[in-house]
Amino acid sequence: MSLISLSIITLFLPLIGFTVLIFFGKRFEKIYLFEVGILFAALIISILIAYFKLTAYINQDLIFAFTWIDFGVTPLIGEFSIDLGIKIDNITVLMLFVVNLISFLVHLYSIEYMKGDIRFTRYFAYLGIFTFSMLGIVLTHNILMMFMFWELVGLSSYLLIGFWYEKDSASDAGKKAFLVNRVGDIGMLIGILILFTNYHTFTFDEIYAQIAVGNLPFDSYAWLTASGILIFMGAVGKSAQFPLHVWLPDAMEGPTPVSALIHAATMVAAGVYLLVRIFVMLTADAMLVIAVIGAITALVSATIALTQNDIKKVLAYSTVSQLGYMVLSIGIGAYAFAFFHLMTHAFFKACLFLGSGSVIHAMHHEQDIREMGGLKKKLPITYYTFLISSLAISGVPLFSGFLSKDGILAGSLAFGNLTGHWLLPIIGFTVALMTAFYMFRLVLVTFHGKPRNQEKFDHAHESPKAMTIPLITLAALSIFIFYTPNPFNSEAGWVLSDWIRTPEQVVPNEVRFDFMKSDAATGQSEITHSQMYTDAAHHAHYPAMILSLVLAGIGILIAFMMYVWGKIDSEKLKTKYNSLYKFSLNKWYIDEFYDASFIAGTHKSAKILAWFDYNVVDGIVNGTAALGRFVSMLSGWFDTYVVDGLVNFFALLNGFLGLSLRRIQTGKVQTYVVFVVFSLLVLMFFFRPF
Repeated sequence: MSLISLSIITLFLPLIGFTVLIFFGKRFEKIYLFEVGILFAALIISILIAYFKLTAYINQDLIFAFTWIDFGVTPLIGEFSIDLGIKIDNITVLMLFVVNLISFLVHLYSIEYMKGDIRFTRYFAYLGIFTFSMLGIVLTHNILMMFMFWELVGLSSYLLIGFWYEKDSASDAGKKAFLVNRVGDIGMLIGILILFTNYHTFTFDEIYAQIAVGNLPFDSYAWLTASGILIFMGAVGKSAQFPLHVWLPDAMEGPTPVSALIHAATMVAAGVYLLVRIFVMLTADAMLVIAVIGAITALVSATIALTQNDIKKVLAYSTVSQLGYMVLSIGIGAYAFAFFHLMTHAFFKACLFLGSGSVIHAMHHEQDIREMGGLKKKLPITYYTFLISSLAISGVPLFSGFLSKDGILAGSLAFGNLTGHWLLPIIGFTVALMTAFYMFRLVLVTFHGKPRNQEKFDHAHESPKAMTIPLITLAALSIFIFYTPNPFNSEAGWVLSDWIRTPEQVVPNEVRFDFMKSDAATGQSEITHSQMYTDAAHHAHYPAMILSLVLAGIGILIAFMMYVWGKIDSEKLKTKYNSLYKFSLNKWYIDEFYDASFIAGTHKSAKILAWFDYNVVDGIVNGTAALGRFVSMLSGWFDTYVVDGLVNFFALLNGFLGLSLRRIQTGKVQTYVVFVVFSLLVLMFFFRPF
């Protein structure tokens, strides 16, 4: 069986599970196991696909396509058809494995976590359709098919986030996620239409081939930049980048396994995956915009995570911050490390979310870390897996996050050196310090110290095996050995860059519009993306590694001094910097700003439009109706009293004449002779001669 056939099977297995559970879920008590088995089969197949692709076809892309709609010959663009298809390259098979693994582990974890829920089977059905949607994004070979599955991901995430729809907060969070994502998706659709208008195709490779020979949208560099930024808007929504990041923390209202699924390797990673896919068409200006948005997102979210007390919201803002890292990495040209961090982040962040679910489960659905403490003794497996994942995200050596994050930081350092945009690496390293601090704040407050709620602590116990096995698996995948035999080789991402086709192989350098152009006056030679990504990033590797280790160490040290050793009084800091603390605790008041501006503005606009509709539009309609009624009434009066009056008058007159004349119509000859004689006498009287 070919890899294409296996990939098609992998794609449709979750959809089959969804269909079976939706139609037969109420008839069979344990039919959810069918969905879990389906996902396990999909995982095994994805492993086989990845193995054979990376061994037998490592330098070959496998493509299967068919004509979906054939429009024939059209007046504007000639012969036109829309193709759908599958493309299997090295990025695809890696992402396919990550999505199926996380999804399977979430399914397995959910068996115990969601036990007893009134919509237990429907929950697994929704997981199935969500996984199907994500696999469609990963496997497609064209941007239209990606957009179709993109929207399906939005729908299925809405169902999962608002799963407990009887809670207003959950239903509101689902609607918020759906609506905010639509804002970004509108931009993405416009970008797709710009590409289609110029290239008359939706297929990635065909678009890139035309760009490679210098065929730009509307023959303009600016339009190529605009199309890249507009498509990036879709990633801004899905990957929760500033300013559309506000939906992601609210998505915590869904079940905790859903949070792990959405915040790890699936929905939020879709935006980063899209950027990796379209990286070859991004101009330098578009990449700079992307880098700035990523840096702002990473910084804003990290500062918010510093003060949050809900265990899931700390992780949610951590996710937004790490996604900002990935987007920043793509913007500075280190796209291989962006994808590498996407993979490593998927494993340790899924472990952290599932670990938080284990804590919440043990604490009887308590999510406030101020009510926890001392759980290390009660939940040893959860604690150590949570600790490993926290070390990974903090960029500590021996763990996966060190390998991927330091590649991004080295790239940002090189970018600052080459372009003078030093604010980007400064933000990157600052966020590294804050990440280490807020993650160990979470670990120390939750698992160390004395219990703050003795009653809940006494009833806490380790989670069942169905919940701890996924934690152990994901924690293991957060260790360096799965990525490189050298734990200090943070350049392990270069393995991925060897697997992933470089931009210059698709789009030549002369079309790439480099960050720095040749300067004839100084004789400075042109610096390309490739040169920046290789030479400068290699030179920045060790300075970036040392600096990031120092900053991560400082962040962890501050956390211990504040929450274990008591050297720093956190309460005094809150009082001293109360305005900053509240600014962070209230999430920079961004939600309040949106409520006061866009939402209130929308409501005000709706009221104005309603007034205009009621008083102007309806006034004109109602006035026209009143005028029509008056004219009709006047016409009715005229018809009744004038037209009908004349008709009735002549009818009465004729009737009167008829009644009068009927008396002389006797039918007797004698009477007629008398009338004739009388008439002659009358005539003789009037016409007698004088």
